[in-house]
Amino acid sequence: MRQRGATAESVVEAIRSGQREPARRGCSQFRLSVPFGKEWGGRAYAMQQIVPIVAEEDDCLVVVTVFTFYFQEGGDR
Repeated sequence: MRQRGATAESVVEAIRSGQREPARRGCSQFRLSVPFGKEWGGRAYAMQQIVPIVAEEDDCLVVVTVFTFYFQEGGDR
């Protein structure tokens, strides 16, 4: 996750309060955009979008992968 700029806390927050959408192979994705206001990859970005892909097991959620997107204000995906 660190390579993509996400933290465990931001992934949990995305799952708890992000917009749930269907993903491939029966998984779900949770999309959450948050203010960022920092540099990533040498460029400054206003917003960060965290998108964990989650498989639901009988008694838990399993995070399969996490995507992060960076954009300027008004560039919501």
